[in-house]
Amino acid sequence: MNVEEEVERLKEEIKRLGNIQQDGSYKVTFGVLFHDDKCANLFEALVGTLRAAKRRKVLTYDGELLLQGVHDNVEIILKPTPAPAAHVDRV
Repeated sequence: MNVEEEVERLKEEIKRLGNIQQDGSYKVTFGVLFHDDKCANLFEALVGTLRAAKRRKVLTYDGELLLQGVHDNVEIILKPTPAPAAHVDRV
């Protein structure tokens, strides 16, 4: 699986495990992601996938390197997906 596919899968898992916010973003803690059995099986290197997604500005969290235990309460925020532009037919 390439990095883009892993980032897309990570987005799906954050939506599954996280809570939607009023602005359309999703919020989940690192501990919830790290301790989830499905995520453990999907991602060989969860921290690496999170860093790749952060570099692509798909999500945000405080710090650079997240460590299990120490950073379990760090909130990971999946940014809202921009709504597609409405198509307007002109007559």
